[in-house]
Amino acid sequence: MNRRGNRNASPDRRALLAGAGALAATTALAACGGSEAPVDDDGRVRLRFATDWRAQAEHGGFYQALASGAYEKRGLNVQIIQGGPNVNVPQLLASGAVELGMGSNSFIPMNLVAEGAPVKAVAAFFQKDPQVLIAHPDPALDSIADLVGRPILLADASVNAFWVWLKAKYGFSDDQVRKYTFNLAPFLADERAVQQGYLTSEPYTIEKEAGFTPKVFLLADEGYPSYATMVLAPTAFARDNAAALRSFIAASAEGWRDYIQGDGKAADALIRRANPDMTQHVLDQARAKLKANGVVDGGDAALYGLGAMTAERWQAFFEVTSEAGVYPPNLDWRQAFTTQYLPGRG
Repeated sequence: MNRRGNRNASPDRRALLAGAGALAATTALAACGGSEAPVDDDGRVRLRFATDWRAQAEHGGFYQALASGAYEKRGLNVQIIQGGPNVNVPQLLASGAVELGMGSNSFIPMNLVAEGAPVKAVAAFFQKDPQVLIAHPDPALDSIADLVGRPILLADASVNAFWVWLKAKYGFSDDQVRKYTFNLAPFLADERAVQQGYLTSEPYTIEKEAGFTPKVFLLADEGYPSYATMVLAPTAFARDNAAALRSFIAASAEGWRDYIQGDGKAADALIRRANPDMTQHVLDQARAKLKANGVVDGGDAALYGLGAMTAERWQAFFEVTSEAGVYPPNLDWRQAFTTQYLPGRG
């Protein structure tokens, strides 16, 4: 089974905040001494970008920008560094191992704000967080609200992430929660069971391994306000490399446009080279679902361009999570993001 759901829940808070604490100290020092990115022998600004998991279609726009030369033509020398089960993006940023990193969901930059780490989301290339709930085919299930009272398999990290929103909106209760270990067997054994998943991953795996098409409920289509696939940048780095950061975001937007709307073969070739376990079938179905569901070019992106974020979305996310006790009500949620480096801003 594809293990991707593990990284799409909010990561273990203690591990993330440990990285945040180191990041706060490191970027405070950088703020005093400057943090200009290095330049290669050809005069291009070198940027290392850490993703949140191994190479996959959910990173396709970045690989497309690399394959097409979109970064290079803007004077950038970009290296994409794969994530994985033991990779903590804030820690990579803190250590200086990378200049930029990926945030899987809105909890990550908000958690960094709560810890006082000077780092912000500077672009969001997924307007919809692809988090889903998956159920067995049942004509009685028309909406997420119909899942109240059913056992729901959740990873530990998810209980403090999207589960907070589900309880607030639908009245779900903690006694529904069962531990999800990224194994399909418990879900398949109980026709009333529901499990977490990712739009582009677990539903496909269930179809192939179990031989039926599950019911899939995309939380974003029910109003879940989290962004996903965000670019994270330390504040001092963004300040000292504003032109390069704007170029990175613009090139990434071009890459995502081409990957979703055009021919993704060049990006897929780089993805499969970086991650030999990835198959073309998985890439094809994931890309098709991203396109069909407007994950990249829907929402705010349809109004303001790819990568767009709005204060209204961030405020909505903060209100529901702070009301549930995840964050203190006086937390300055505006510190989680900035739009000043997006195309047409600044």
